[in-house]
Amino acid sequence: MTAAQLLDDVEAALLDRRELVTEEQAYALADLADTVGGADDPLPRMLDLAHRVRLAWCGEEVSLESILSSKTGGCPEDCAFCSQSSAFTTPVKPQPYLTRDEVLAAARDAQASGATEFCLVLAIKGPDDKAMAHILEAAEAIQSSTQLEVAVSAGLLTREQAQTIADAGVVRYNHNLEAARSFFPRICTTHSWQERWDTCQYVRDAGMELCSGGILGMGETARQRAELALALRQLEPTEVPVNFLNPRPGTPLASSLVLDPRVALHGVALFRLIIPFAMLRYAGGREVVLGDLQGAGILGGANGLIVGNYLTTLGQSTAEDVQMLRDLQVPVKALTGIL
Repeated sequence: MTAAQLLDDVEAALLDRRELVTEEQAYALADLADTVGGADDPLPRMLDLAHRVRLAWCGEEVSLESILSSKTGGCPEDCAFCSQSSAFTTPVKPQPYLTRDEVLAAARDAQASGATEFCLVLAIKGPDDKAMAHILEAAEAIQSSTQLEVAVSAGLLTREQAQTIADAGVVRYNHNLEAARSFFPRICTTHSWQERWDTCQYVRDAGMELCSGGILGMGETARQRAELALALRQLEPTEVPVNFLNPRPGTPLASSLVLDPRVALHGVALFRLIIPFAMLRYAGGREVVLGDLQGAGILGGANGLIVGNYLTTLGQSTAEDVQMLRDLQVPVKALTGIL
């Protein structure tokens, strides 16, 4: 089957019949990565199709979200991409928990900048009693003083912890699968892919929205990106963050080459075509990997952005992201006073 025939079939499934692509189609779409940039480059049509699928399944609006690391560094896990791991010697040093006032000030700044959601991120394997108390206090402060929806990312959860966080009014929980099951042992040995999967299930069972995605460019194959997207689709996440490896000094992946921007865009479109119903949120590494081509991802399936800085790396300013969306004539979800 030619690339054109494959994309015709995928278009008919997603837009005409409103059906999900099959596993066979998903892996065939992944295989198109090998021909990106060639004489019959499938990427322009794949991006166009991904954009039309996004409009048909999710609508025009793009969502902005700000994240805050309320407990930075010192994580005992050995995720090979992460500069917050205590297993590696990196420039990131452990920091204490932010105070209630510090969290609230950051949330108010995010709201003033136009964000509609605020995600608290803790660099831990999973919450102990101290971490749970911090999460619950911060969530209450943000909810009582801003109009932001609160999200949390605090590692592996028990079923009981997931329910407690949900009962506190947290609307969504972030826990990325990070990579395909077949690739995960190459990037982490201190916990399993199955533990991550189980946490995602607990989040769904507790009634929270699930935010789960991964990182592209860690050495995985295009087919393993499809494997990850298919696994995520089973979890029916509300949001799927798509990160791109930005190699961090001191980590095992420090010498990795960043993805070719065209391959990165293929990854964005691939995720959209496999997971048409979820918010696909552009996240860490997009500035480094895509540069001036970031807008192509918004017109190639993505409909969310992390704005401002990331956990340990700098992003472009919120004003630059807003200008990019304005230039693309893309409406922003629930944003007032900026556009």
